[in-house]
Amino acid sequence: MDVRPAEGIIESGRHYFPLRVYFEDTDTAGIVYYANYLRFIERARSDMLRIAGIDQRGALEAGEGVYAVAEAAIKYRSPAKLGDDLIVVTSLRHVRAASVLIHQRVMRGQEILADAEVTAAFLTPEGRPRHQPRDWVERFERLMEEGRE
Repeated sequence: MDVRPAEGIIESGRHYFPLRVYFEDTDTAGIVYYANYLRFIERARSDMLRIAGIDQRGALEAGEGVYAVAEAAIKYRSPAKLGDDLIVVTSLRHVRAASVLIHQRVMRGQEILADAEVTAAFLTPEGRPRHQPRDWVERFERLMEEGRE
């Protein structure tokens, strides 16, 4: 049997990542603790990169570099609660030589619970910014183009 974790899907340039709120995600009132939204969007972003063909582990092991969050801004609009089924919607906003700007929304149905902008910088193993691999930039540009169609 080949059972694998959910990784979501990419449609029209956007990545859709499903998740469920568990007891461990909440405070004593059953409301998702604010920092856990960052965990949710990190998981979604990592799986979006994997599905897009970005091999971060391979790049790290080859000594090329890895993405690190350089900046994150998040606006909380409404709380998620114990047992909620959520979707993290991820889209790319802008690609630069050494970074990518990513927009992420945590949704319950059509309701936006949290809205985030994340800048991921591509860094050398020593932690210095470096140009992203060209084929990665091309994949990001294709996804952004699909999202505009």
